[in-house]
Amino acid sequence: MKRVALFITCVNDALFPEAPKAVVRILERLGYEVDFPAAQTCCGQMHANSGYKNDAARLARSFDEVFGGYDAIVTPSGSCAAMARDQYPHLTGSDIGQRVHELAEFLVDVAGVEDVGAHFPHSVTYHPTCHGTRALGLGDKPLRLLRAVGGIDLVDLPAADQCCGFGGTFALKNSEVSSAMLADKCRNAAATGAEYLAAADNSCLTHIGGGISRSGGPKPIHYAEILASTA
Repeated sequence: MKRVALFITCVNDALFPEAPKAVVRILERLGYEVDFPAAQTCCGQMHANSGYKNDAARLARSFDEVFGGYDAIVTPSGSCAAMARDQYPHLTGSDIGQRVHELAEFLVDVAGVEDVGAHFPHSVTYHPTCHGTRALGLGDKPLRLLRAVGGIDLVDLPAADQCCGFGGTFALKNSEVSSAMLADKCRNAAATGAEYLAAADNSCLTHIGGGISRSGGPKPIHYAEILASTA
């Protein structure tokens, strides 16, 4: 039995537990034993991005202590995976980020799998989040996984590579710009006519979902939930 650790992240822990549960179902279906280290905490991304480097470093050291014994750490969050990989070396000198994999990275690059045995008979459009695209270089890995899902109707999202305007604290500090970017993203999502809008980060989906709730459009869903579905 192959063994991996699950890093669920703060947003998922507090608001979207179905996404990490979906990751467990996918990995167990593929023959992995999934550990959940209960002592895990925030990765420190919000602290680092807001200038609280000492607090971020403390959380990075905690992450190292909790996950240091695992060769592979899987997370349903491109932004948190990018935090560990890009910023931990500068904060603490740790290279543990090289063992942290966003779900699509792990499935395609480590497990060598694109068809995870999913079935989801719905129309879906996919938003590639900024950290996954620009920091991790996920490329089309999530789309390759989604294309292999049985029954799915995958619809292209216009201007897919444009940011949704969330950016964590950016949406708070630059609310007018953020709102304008969100309006563009929601308009493009609605234009697809898809039932669902999938992405790799529930933080971005929260932002987009707020806009869609007011203007109309597809239902936000983490793509792990699609990959976990066999209905």
